[in-house]
Amino acid sequence: MIQINIFYFNDLRVCCYLLWDETKEAIVVDPGCHTKSEQERFKKFVQQEKLDIKYVVNTHAHFDHAMGNAFVCTTWGVKSYLHPADLLILQNAQTYCQMFGIEIDQPPVDILSLSEKEELTFGRSSLTVIETPGHSPGGVCLYSPHDRFLITGDTLFAGNIGRTDLPGGDYDQLIESITQKIIPLASPLRILPGHGNETTLAEELCRNPYILR
Repeated sequence: MIQINIFYFNDLRVCCYLLWDETKEAIVVDPGCHTKSEQERFKKFVQQEKLDIKYVVNTHAHFDHAMGNAFVCTTWGVKSYLHPADLLILQNAQTYCQMFGIEIDQPPVDILSLSEKEELTFGRSSLTVIETPGHSPGGVCLYSPHDRFLITGDTLFAGNIGRTDLPGGDYDQLIESITQKIIPLASPLRILPGHGNETTLAEELCRNPYILR
């Protein structure tokens, strides 16, 4: 069974997910840890749990989700997975941050590419990659059919959806991603979003104004 710990990082309160199983092999999804205190808090937890981090996964490349990429990749000597359609965004992450008066270490751009239905394995566990463009061209969700959860990044939130007014965003494409890729997964399904509280697919089908059926 996959265990999950959620960290809320940086001023935009990104949900960073640390996942591991009984083997203690672990992966990090969207490491938004920005400050030294956030980085130390994350590192302390990994050390306390005696976890072996295997790689980083970015659900998309917006800078708030990749602020800690350099820290995690350097500290544990690992690489990061990203859909190649978002590589240009990642390459410019440091520049985008500077526009907002924020300084970060440039995330490594020597990525491992994600693709539809790819299986990401760690320990005795795996997650399936689901391409869900719309918030960004290379947005993905990570699905565990065994443990019945979906990490949605900024595709789907509790009561809301990701914004589409940023470069590369496409509202119609985002709605299609949700209706064609997420809704068919069926309940029960935990939704673990990139910001805010977790929810369930059943709750969103009942209350989310963007996907009411």
